[in-house]
Amino acid sequence: MENITEKIASTHLGKKINGSENYDPSLLVAIPRFENRKQYNIENDALPFEGWDAWHAYEFSAMTLNGIPVTRLMKLSYNCNSEFLVESKSLKLYLNSFNMSRYGTTGAECLKICRDIIQKDLSEKLQTVVQVDFIDNNAQRLEIFNNFENIMNLVDESMFKIEKFKEAPELLTTEPLPEQKTYYLTFDSLRSNCRVTHQPDFGDAFIYYKSKKHITEQSLVEYLSSFRSEFHFHEECCEMIYKRLYDILDKDDELFVCALYTRRGGIDICPVRWSKGCCVEDVLKLIDTSKFARKSLKQ
Repeated sequence: MENITEKIASTHLGKKINGSENYDPSLLVAIPRFENRKQYNIENDALPFEGWDAWHAYEFSAMTLNGIPVTRLMKLSYNCNSEFLVESKSLKLYLNSFNMSRYGTTGAECLKICRDIIQKDLSEKLQTVVQVDFIDNNAQRLEIFNNFENIMNLVDESMFKIEKFKEAPELLTTEPLPEQKTYYLTFDSLRSNCRVTHQPDFGDAFIYYKSKKHITEQSLVEYLSSFRSEFHFHEECCEMIYKRLYDILDKDDELFVCALYTRRGGIDICPVRWSKGCCVEDVLKLIDTSKFARKSLKQ
């Protein structure tokens, strides 16, 4: 039976959509977060993490009143404590409805008007504060997560075999440490699938934790690989990974998880979650809508 999230998301998905030649906020679709969270004992009013969802729309375009095209990278972000997330195809269709719309006498004025409209529409639709900005083509690219090590460099691939490709938290194992230690790990082969279209999504996972427990790298590789046949939205995958690690660590340990997906349809989604009171400095650059943070070769 189709659940409520799939029913809502299917407003546009699986249908031939011509889009709109004129600005149309009715195209936006909001998805409730609670349905997936309840499967992993995550309560909306008692989240075990803080975090944001950052989106990059690489193909935003509108026109001035004189018909001069203005094209920019648009970045938006909003807090994960919002009741809703925006469905990605609906966002693409909505942003495309600006393509033939005309605003302002100059490019700068056009972008300011568009930013204000988009910020208002998304904030109202998601019932939260959404931050929106445009990043100039000449903006400095900020390198982030330089201190994270590829987890595949820490394991011997010949010593284990991966056989589970549906999310399998039982694969995760820990070993005690004599004192707290910090770990900065990245996994560049994260793969999941859209819950509704079943199209594959690829990304990089960045994990930081500080604990007297060591999550064995082999088990972490096996666990992250088990998402390969999962069907979830990007934000849900990030929260699932966070919650599984949170459950095996001590409750006062520091934990941070990013799932930085590659763009699909000209848009990428970069959800980030961290334990309360803990935040890796680089993530503030990632969610800052005035900055373009280069994350990895795929992004």
